[in-house]
Amino acid sequence: MTATTTASSTSPIAAFRAKMAAGAICIGASITLIDPRVTDALGDSVDFVWIDMEHSLMGPEAVHGHLLAAKARGVPALVRVTGSSTPFIKPVLDAGADGIIVPQVRSAAEVQQIVDDCRYPPLGRRGYGPRVPSNYGRDGGNAYVERANREVFVAVQIENLDAFNALDAILAVPGLDSIVLGPMDLSAAMGLFGELEHPTVAAALETIITKSRAAGRFVGSGMGADARFAATMVQRGVQWLQVGGDCDYMILAVDQVTAAIHSRLSDKPS
Repeated sequence: MTATTTASSTSPIAAFRAKMAAGAICIGASITLIDPRVTDALGDSVDFVWIDMEHSLMGPEAVHGHLLAAKARGVPALVRVTGSSTPFIKPVLDAGADGIIVPQVRSAAEVQQIVDDCRYPPLGRRGYGPRVPSNYGRDGGNAYVERANREVFVAVQIENLDAFNALDAILAVPGLDSIVLGPMDLSAAMGLFGELEHPTVAAALETIITKSRAAGRFVGSGMGADARFAATMVQRGVQWLQVGGDCDYMILAVDQVTAAIHSRLSDKPS
């Protein structure tokens, strides 16, 4: 198969978009551990991976390994970067991320800068220097630029009061693909840390979801490995969810197995 043929086939991120546009829900996992085998192991069980640089000590080399593992598995890879400035965004996209998630944005001007950093001229200001996403230059030039501009998935998190109050202006930024809820941080900003079902927090989350969907933006959410809360968020209109991640799954599994063993042993007659 030639490079041109490969580039023209449906990409994982295009399939991710199409699935949500058709009304399906996408469920993914947060990746915080450095070993790329984590992504390789989870890739066939989720709709996307959320490679987390914000809440881990993962550096660019580790991210690159996870991106290669995701590419091999054919699973969309979104990277949550640590900030909104160009040096946080450009290397991640050049390494092959299908999209980025930027935490703690505060204004429409900041979101506009993020969108511009994610797309090449004339749609943005991204500098040209891709490696993996252009098949190391084999699929470069105009065809690559057009595809990259079309497919890159740009998401920002609404998790502070500045962003919540600026939501209408943020949603008006052209080229923004998705709003991502940060329920824990938003609840903390409201002085109600962790009270995700408090009427004030729930109303704020529903406002973000309703306005974002009305503006034609996909709505995602981060959260722990909580199936009940995930179902609640889907019922409210969330379309893609990061539900826990690598460490959560290990802890849940080992706790479940050890508890089951102890239970069986305690049930045995003496």
